[in-house]
Amino acid sequence: MRLSNPARLLAVAAVALLTLSATGVDTIPRPPKFDYTMVTLENGLQVVFLEDHSTPIVHQAIWYHVGSKNEKPGRTGFAHLFEHLMFKGSKNVRADQHPSWITSVGGQSNAFTDEDATVFWETVPAQYLPLVLWLEADRMATLEVDEGRFLNEREVVKEERRMRYENQPFGRLSEVIFDKAFQVHPYKHQTIGSMADLEAASINDVRAFHDTYYVPNNATLALVGDFDTAQARALVEQYLGRVPRGKPVPRDIPQEPAQEGEERYAVTEPWPLPAVVVSHHITYDGHPDAYPLHILAKILSDGESSRIYRTLVYDRQLALAAFGEAKLIEHPNLFYAVAIVQPGRRPEEVQRALQAELDRVKTEGVTEAELTRAKRQFARDYILGRETVQQKALHLAHAIVIHNDITTADGEFDLFQNVTVADVKRVATTYFTPQSRMLLTIMPRGSGGAPESGPAAGGVR
Repeated sequence: MRLSNPARLLAVAAVALLTLSATGVDTIPRPPKFDYTMVTLENGLQVVFLEDHSTPIVHQAIWYHVGSKNEKPGRTGFAHLFEHLMFKGSKNVRADQHPSWITSVGGQSNAFTDEDATVFWETVPAQYLPLVLWLEADRMATLEVDEGRFLNEREVVKEERRMRYENQPFGRLSEVIFDKAFQVHPYKHQTIGSMADLEAASINDVRAFHDTYYVPNNATLALVGDFDTAQARALVEQYLGRVPRGKPVPRDIPQEPAQEGEERYAVTEPWPLPAVVVSHHITYDGHPDAYPLHILAKILSDGESSRIYRTLVYDRQLALAAFGEAKLIEHPNLFYAVAIVQPGRRPEEVQRALQAELDRVKTEGVTEAELTRAKRQFARDYILGRETVQQKALHLAHAIVIHNDITTADGEFDLFQNVTVADVKRVATTYFTPQSRMLLTIMPRGSGGAPESGPAAGGVR
């Protein structure tokens, strides 16, 4: 199969990047920029078109700018619940017929929900673009949410929660971390929602949530593939342009107050081994500090070659596993590091070692070799993550919805490659402070560990 020019350039860039790792050459090839067209329809729907004629397929992704952070206390899990309900029928489409039609023409479809967005996507042979546009328009305008479907899908989501969170060892780890780290911001709760909130939800609650957020003026459509932009735009206008504009979308999300001092918590969970956590509040995705924070997280806590894993698992044998993440999303969030305590070791000893690895960056920084390796890994992931029409749509829509700036879909490559060792040390010094730190110890229930406790004195927000 002959590759189109953009696809061929990506392939060449990927090969060149792999060659760099072997030769030690420092220049990293830049992937080709997206040649997109962006418009906003009269009903408020944002649309980005990117032609890709390498294969006769089209990928469509519609992003609703609503996630779990838009949920109110006592009403968690609604965004994820709607990910399910959006497949349960509309005025012209029966329950579960949407994915069946996509499969019948040789396509694929699915959806996902996170803290900031709910996304529905389809990849189909190019001639079926009108079909998928009509399907999305139909469920945007005429979704039918009746009591029976609502109750059935609520039970499905509750079972998903049991399987993924409650019946897995350490399954509630993220839930415990974020519940303690946040006081008022909805990042405090997980996207799956609490069992009590799901049980308490009513059909009227769910319909009100849908009417508020699942409207064209809260949506972005990314269309990538084998089409002519003018013709595709006419089709989008024909189908989605007719959906009525909704009311202004509320953005009344409470801001997390500044943490005023180190906080310590001890809780118990029905887990086989203790776990310890060190976390710090950090900035948001798209902030200039986000790029060195991503680099820092890769060096500190990404995989078995990371500093934390090498020190706590290999060298000192304090932990069975150690990992972490800089969770950089739409609003300020967390950097957190976790260690599963090795039997025979004391949790407080492991937690001190974990904290020491974070503090060490503030005094010693990172090496040029560590920085170069991390930047090459980002370049590799960036290049290989733009190969398919689905991946390209993801880059474009994320830039529009989360950054509110489509130019970052291309611009982030250079931002990552321009990070210096001084930048990495600076963000560690800025964000890894005692005032922003949370120390969390999770003991197996019945182990005789410390009872559940609240923040340390002086750490109240």
